[in-house]
Amino acid sequence: MLVDAQFWSFLVAITLLSITPGVDTLLVIRNTSRGGVRDGALTSLAICCGLFVHAAVSALGISLILLQSAWAFGVLKLAGAVYLIWLGLQALLAARRGQGLPVAGVNGARRGVSVWRPLREGLLSNVLNPKTVVFYMAFLPQFIAPGDPALVKSLFLAGVHFVIANLWQIGVASMVGGAGRLLASPAFARGLNGLTGMVLIVFGIRLALERQP
Repeated sequence: MLVDAQFWSFLVAITLLSITPGVDTLLVIRNTSRGGVRDGALTSLAICCGLFVHAAVSALGISLILLQSAWAFGVLKLAGAVYLIWLGLQALLAARRGQGLPVAGVNGARRGVSVWRPLREGLLSNVLNPKTVVFYMAFLPQFIAPGDPALVKSLFLAGVHFVIANLWQIGVASMVGGAGRLLASPAFARGLNGLTGMVLIVFGIRLALERQP
C-alpha cells in the first residue's frame, strides 16, 4: 500500500522540512524578484521536479554508491557548491548595477527573462545538491516497508513532497511578487540582491568545505 500508517508521519515531517528556509527558498525569492511570480513559480516547479530524480536514485541504490565513493561524492558536492557560488556572484553583480527589480506591472517593468532560465536554475540547484542525495537516501527508506515496491513507493513519496514544497514556495513567490512597488525600488533591489548573493556564496563555501558523512 502506498498510503499506510507510516505515511502520516512522513507527511508531517516533510511538511515541516519543506517550510524550513534554505537554498530553494532563497532561489525562489531571488528569481521572483528578478522576473515576477511567473519566474518564481517556474523555479519552484523545476526545483521540485529534481525530487523525482533523487527518489529514483535513492530507490535504485545509486545514492549508496555515491556515499561509499569519496571521489564520486566529492565531485557531486563540488559541482553543487560551484553552482551556488555562481548564483551568488550573479546576484552580487546585479546589486552592483543597482537597478530596480523587473517586477511585472510596476513602472512599466517587463519580464525579460527566458522561460527556460528559471527552469534550468531551479533544476540544477536541486539535482546538484548532494545534501538532497543524502537526505533522500537516509529519509525515504524509513517509510518504505520491506514488501513495498521500492521505486514506486519512493516516487510516490517524492510526489507528495513535490506538491507540498510547490505550494509553499509558490506561496512565497506570490507574497514576494505582491510587494511590487517595494521591489521596484533600486535601493531595495541592491540590498536584496547583495544579501541573497552573500548568503548563496556562504552556502556554497560551506557545502564545498563539508566533510563526507
